[in-house]
Amino acid sequence: MFQQIFAVTAMSLRGLPSRFGTSSVIVIGIAGVVAVLVSVLAMGLGFQKTVAGTGRPDRAIVLRGGSNAELSSALTRENAQTILDAAGVLRDADDKPIGSAEAVVIVNLPTVADGSDANVTLRGVGRNAFKLRPEARIVEGRMFEPAVRELIVGRSAQRQFRGLSVGSTIAFRDSDWTVVGVFESNADTHESELMADSETVLSAYRRNGFQSVTVMLDSASAFDAYKDALTTNPTLTVDVKREPEYYAEQSKQLTKVLNFLAYFVGGIMAIGAMFGALNTMYSAVSSRSVEIATLRAIGFSSGPVVISVLVEALLLAALGGTLGAALAWVAFNGNVVNTLGQNFSQIVFRLNVDPALIGLGILWALVIGFLGGLFPALRAARLPIVEALRAQ
Repeated sequence: MFQQIFAVTAMSLRGLPSRFGTSSVIVIGIAGVVAVLVSVLAMGLGFQKTVAGTGRPDRAIVLRGGSNAELSSALTRENAQTILDAAGVLRDADDKPIGSAEAVVIVNLPTVADGSDANVTLRGVGRNAFKLRPEARIVEGRMFEPAVRELIVGRSAQRQFRGLSVGSTIAFRDSDWTVVGVFESNADTHESELMADSETVLSAYRRNGFQSVTVMLDSASAFDAYKDALTTNPTLTVDVKREPEYYAEQSKQLTKVLNFLAYFVGGIMAIGAMFGALNTMYSAVSSRSVEIATLRAIGFSSGPVVISVLVEALLLAALGGTLGAALAWVAFNGNVVNTLGQNFSQIVFRLNVDPALIGLGILWALVIGFLGGLFPALRAARLPIVEALRAQ
């Protein structure tokens, strides 16, 4: 049986060059399916990694009760101070809580790509903001001064929006703000933002309260006690979440949409590619009908014939899947794009074509190839020997 399988399969594969035109239909069709599927999924994965990479388990974010995002939250100064002073918050060498009561507002900036206006987050932060987020570091210029309309910009924001070089002046809220520095924070969501002194932002926007408070905890295990202390305090009505949990919720909706689009569009294209494979493999079986009938007449069983047709279809599908995954990786991996996040502001992220996505794309290709080759293979096995030989 194995000798027959090897012999028939080798004969089938040696005939591939003579069927180059029809075989290329399978390869190109499946390559298109895989390229689209992988590239759209790479958007979802890149966005998810950027948002998820913002959180640490030993940091907690506190919002007004019932708020699902910072823009819909509001905390008074008294509330913010109570949150910062609660037990479980890590303190610095001066015995000050390592936390930041933050004001979040949206400003309009033109994009580098086409100059159209985009919503960008301006985050007013406290003096301990960089102790709170040690992953953030100034890489160009300097830190902003308090009580002065100065700001620093994330490296990702600088690459996507115009007018954010050090020394530039940005006009919003009837005043001019000077860019004095650029920071990086491991390409997380904060790197898509502008940061300034919280009191200066509140003054410019004529506000007297904050949107959120983020704190560094003594340890990740201190979260439950910290949450209980705040949620049982009668003076507060707040939601307390670990940062990874909060940012996972922020990315969930868009990731679902991107994944749906990937599988919906990819599924429609896969159906088309499968019918293309069916047509091509039926043509291949038809052109080899005499050859197949002759093999069966001299003693070859139908099993090796079925396997030879499936192997040919799977080989062409694997070639198409590999080609499509390679095209997606070359064209999209590492590309920087921006999209609207939960706070109605732009989040800058990189498309991520990782090995798992490439493997998924090739698996899709093999499934399409198998389904496209199965019925032609069965037809080849059931081909009447006498009729096929008479047709010669």
